[in-house]
Amino acid sequence: FDELMRYNPSEVLLSVELYKQEAFKGVFNKRFPIMLSSEKFDDEIVEQSLEQFNNFPKGLKTALRRAAGAVYAYALETQQGNLPHVNRFVHYNPSAYMQLDEVTISTLEIFDSTLGNIEQTVFNVLDQTRTAPGRRLLKSWLRHPLLDKSLIELRQNAVEAFVHDTILRQDIRKSLYKMYDLERLSSRISTKRASARDLVALARSLKLLPEIKNELSVRSEAALSSLDERLNNFEDIQLRIQAAVFENPPLKITEGDIIQDGFDQELDILRKKVEQGRNWIAELELKERQKTGIPNLKIGFNGVFGYYLETSRTYYDKIPDSYRTIQTLKDRQRYTRADLREKEREILRAEDASKKREYIVFNNLRNELQEHAEKIRELAAILAELDCISSLAEVAAKNQYCRPKFSTDNIELASARHAVVEQYHDFIANDLTMSQSERFIVLTGPNMSGKSTYLRQTALIAVLAQIGSFVPAQTAQLPIFSHIFTRIGASDDIAGGRSTFMVEMNELARILKNANQTSLVLLDEVGRGTGTNDGLAIAWAASEYLHNNLKAFSLFATHYFELSQ
Repeated sequence: FDELMRYNPSEVLLSVELYKQEAFKGVFNKRFPIMLSSEKFDDEIVEQSLEQFNNFPKGLKTALRRAAGAVYAYALETQQGNLPHVNRFVHYNPSAYMQLDEVTISTLEIFDSTLGNIEQTVFNVLDQTRTAPGRRLLKSWLRHPLLDKSLIELRQNAVEAFVHDTILRQDIRKSLYKMYDLERLSSRISTKRASARDLVALARSLKLLPEIKNELSVRSEAALSSLDERLNNFEDIQLRIQAAVFENPPLKITEGDIIQDGFDQELDILRKKVEQGRNWIAELELKERQKTGIPNLKIGFNGVFGYYLETSRTYYDKIPDSYRTIQTLKDRQRYTRADLREKEREILRAEDASKKREYIVFNNLRNELQEHAEKIRELAAILAELDCISSLAEVAAKNQYCRPKFSTDNIELASARHAVVEQYHDFIANDLTMSQSERFIVLTGPNMSGKSTYLRQTALIAVLAQIGSFVPAQTAQLPIFSHIFTRIGASDDIAGGRSTFMVEMNELARILKNANQTSLVLLDEVGRGTGTNDGLAIAWAASEYLHNNLKAFSLFATHYFELSQ
């Protein structure tokens, strides 16, 4: 369930056997009320689905291969076999990231506030991104804090470079703000669903790349120069689109007025025929006015009668015999002629042929760009990373965050703050010191004194540090945590038949079972859901086990003053 909480999917695919178990589906839907679908997870489907992927990860467990094959087969079925943009599988290893269970994510209010206010969340504070892919990537970073120190410091180096150069940061962010969602555009191009407006948006975005590369190329920092090196040149694609497509094309690709003049010779010939026909009609209008002496004679067009000549009631006596009446209105009449009808047919045939040719030319262009869809997707990933880094730098500069350092066995936080609370209230900064010999702190104090906030801010600083961000403190040094566990607040599960005390004990048992020396454990008023003596006994036993056996870095807030003695 923790992994589902990380990704918050819209649909989950179950094996046929699990899908038929109503009891399992009932429990699942209580936790995640989302769409459940079924598919066969057997070896035959795996081989049929995955045979085209030459780069499929080797040495995977049978269950993982079956899951990959089943989900791809299901996607092929629901998308009618059209998945050209799915060209590889990547092995996801949860142990490569800090483990944040669903309770911790909820308690720390990373994505959702307990009061339902989406503005009062960690993500909202950090989200100064300028692009949609950057926003999605920032969410992914918060769901998956890193464990590799070298990767964390690589991000920190890039953030630091942006923090120290305000002009560079602002220029990059201005360019990114003009970018369209290249990630979605690449998917539309690869599936041949891109409209003319999508291609124009792509060209406009690619036109901004030289500005970004110029800004990064003059930097000496390795973190920024590596981003510059990964940005490829897309000038040929940009110029190709600009030469082919009008700047403001219509929404539908079958309406014409998409392809520029001079791009396709056959299309130009057809358009010239249409133009010549319309010029003939314009000249006919002038000639007929002079010939008949009717000053308000005009030629119009509608979808029912086509081209027609029109005059008011005053000049009915001047209408030539060659005019044939096709419509009489209140104060005017409309007429046609044989030569006008013939010219109309010529124009309409040329217009129809022109639109068909334009559609063919546009499809050819779209097919041509499909070969570059993967490169565009890679570009979107690089720009999303750049957007995230500049966003973290913007937040750090604005809120006076510091760059954290990493140690193996101690925590040193000076003037630390809660990233969200300080946005809405005057905040009194706090210090925290823990070491190899002092890994357990009992925190006491009256209600509303800030104990829970102190616990949460420590966890948030650890999360921010491990996504490569600066942190809200004057100085910060802390180890790299493999897990963060929290037991904060009181809640029950009436529908699930669990009381407040039962929920609390389940969460505490999970912490004591899974925590280790590389974990950060935050406990707030454990044992308050039962009687004083029983609650004290539970809190005392949990404290001793954390201190003597697990040796995890632990902060224990309590009203049981006996624990501090």
